[in-house]
Amino acid sequence: MSVKTRPEAPGATDRQADSRGPLDVLRGLPHAGLLAVLALVVVLTAVQSDTFATDRNLVNILSQVSVNAVLAAGLTLLMTAGGMDFSMGGNVAVTAAVAAKLLADGHATPGAVAVALLLGTGIGLVNGLMVTFTRVAPFVVTLASATLLDGVALLVQDGNTISIGTRMFALGNDKVLGIPYLLIVAVLVLLATGLVLRFTVFGRDAFAIGGNEHVARLTGINVTARKLTLYGLTGTLSGLAGLMLLSRLGSSSPGGTGGLSLQLAVVAAVVIGGTSLAGGHGTVVGTALGLVLLGVVANALNLLDFSSNYQPVSVGAVLLVAAIANEAHKARAARP
Repeated sequence: MSVKTRPEAPGATDRQADSRGPLDVLRGLPHAGLLAVLALVVVLTAVQSDTFATDRNLVNILSQVSVNAVLAAGLTLLMTAGGMDFSMGGNVAVTAAVAAKLLADGHATPGAVAVALLLGTGIGLVNGLMVTFTRVAPFVVTLASATLLDGVALLVQDGNTISIGTRMFALGNDKVLGIPYLLIVAVLVLLATGLVLRFTVFGRDAFAIGGNEHVARLTGINVTARKLTLYGLTGTLSGLAGLMLLSRLGSSSPGGTGGLSLQLAVVAAVVIGGTSLAGGHGTVVGTALGLVLLGVVANALNLLDFSSNYQPVSVGAVLLVAAIANEAHKARAARP
């Protein structure tokens, strides 16, 4: 016995859509929760500080998060495919230290840059090989790598700050049309990552692997090759971020270049932006908004004369609030 459903009257769906209020429309916007938190922080800070909304300060905020943006772009791709790399901050520390050592010893800048990028890529590939062929959880492998790399960076630095003088000064400090070179590099990397995720077979494969790795294999995707490529790419971007940070600071110092604190800020930005820790969902736009939010919060604490000790507290609090807001938004979006 079959049951027939009564067809909806013409225009019923349109009337339901029209009956939605302004708040319902706002809730349906992508990253609505994140945008609301960002707007609240911006308004509160602008009211308390006259210098916050100036062009110079806004450019400074974006420039400050440029290094994190390069790392976050790679992590967004990797997490979309169900991977994780907690060693990117350690990779930054090692590549910056090695590049600084080469430059301080008189080696040519192009050679030092090439070595740093190749070293970063190699570290990423080693992580990928261990994750892919040992079946150990990415969290465990890369957290162990992070600890190891932090130690290697200290060995390279030998407990001392390595200064590079004015070498690579232009990349870290110069501007074109008022825009810092570091910010231009970060925007290009984020844009390229977004295009890869949205319009390429590689991006679609990343979503498929993150959604269900077994099914992805059955559809003919070379999961092993894709995962190794992703880990290698995160390594390359870590090397680039290390060079960017070195050029901005002009030196590599123990505990001051890269490390776990940098890594946690990057993970926070990616998660705040809505990329799933379980894989299968990633958004570069969300990651960019997460980066801006954390940058604005750090800048606000500085302008309002809060102690720097409050920054890790603020990162954790913003991460928690934004994550809850994003999950609530997803739950509402899933309702029929």
